[in-house]
Amino acid sequence: MKKKVVIALGGNAILQPKQEPSYETQLENVRKSCEVLARLVEEGYQLIISHGNGPQVGNLLRQNEEAKEVVPQMPLDVLTAETQGFIGYMIQQSLKNELNKLGINKEVITLATRVEVSKDDEKFKDPSKPIGAFYTEEEALVLKEEKGWMLKEDSGRGFRRVVASPKPIRILEKDVIKKLVDEDIIVIAGGGGGIPVVKEEDGTYSGIESVIDKDLSSCKLAEEIEADIFMILTDVDNAFINYGKIDERSIEKISIEELMKYVEEGHFAKGSMGPKIEAALEFAKTGGKSHICSLFQARNSLQGKSGTIISK
Repeated sequence: MKKKVVIALGGNAILQPKQEPSYETQLENVRKSCEVLARLVEEGYQLIISHGNGPQVGNLLRQNEEAKEVVPQMPLDVLTAETQGFIGYMIQQSLKNELNKLGINKEVITLATRVEVSKDDEKFKDPSKPIGAFYTEEEALVLKEEKGWMLKEDSGRGFRRVVASPKPIRILEKDVIKKLVDEDIIVIAGGGGGIPVVKEEDGTYSGIESVIDKDLSSCKLAEEIEADIFMILTDVDNAFINYGKIDERSIEKISIEELMKYVEEGHFAKGSMGPKIEAALEFAKTGGKSHICSLFQARNSLQGKSGTIISK
């Protein structure tokens, strides 16, 4: 039986830092990523793909802000849905093309995916999820004054706008995803952390302005479809302890207990590796294996040769 692997593509798989955010640039990055993913399919893995949308949703927010006198602004949940569509389209088409080159006749589909959150989540009281572009401290002060944004320093890389990032409760389309996976179809789902929705008292759902962490919602997706492996692809080959210090050390194969000790010691920044470690731990606790590695080390990591691998 094929191993089901939920792969959470980092934003660098779509847009590298300081690159021009044009469609052509993003499509070429996606194409290169899909070359790697197609090889994993060739090796017999059943892929379920999620992706980040930080730069893209940030750019859409800016477009909305700049054009608000001409076109009405859209809420953040709608912008997340938009990014699911166009990023999913790029991945879907690029992956299908790469599979065809390998002589693999397999369908790929993008699914608009809602993720339920609680309107009582504490994160709505303390927005912390960075989105969009980086700004200098001076630019951040101007934006706070002019636009009313909340901006925070992000891991020494500059200031970014922050919004609420509530905890994912459930993937509403999980049953559809499971059926598609059972039909051997590659599914692109939960893009950008999923479209955040809340359940009303009458049982209906409504969108809510927030951004769900992509890695945490991908972990929830992996749990709910009973994946064998949860893989977070980022811009480094491993997670590290003492990152950026003289005694920096990469983490390779590690138990849940040992990794939790490092978390308690404060080794992982909240704005970067922290959520990835949290999500990887959550999935490993269910009995599966979690991997954190770079895109081009994905194959080696699945073979146990590289990356950070967390298991019981």
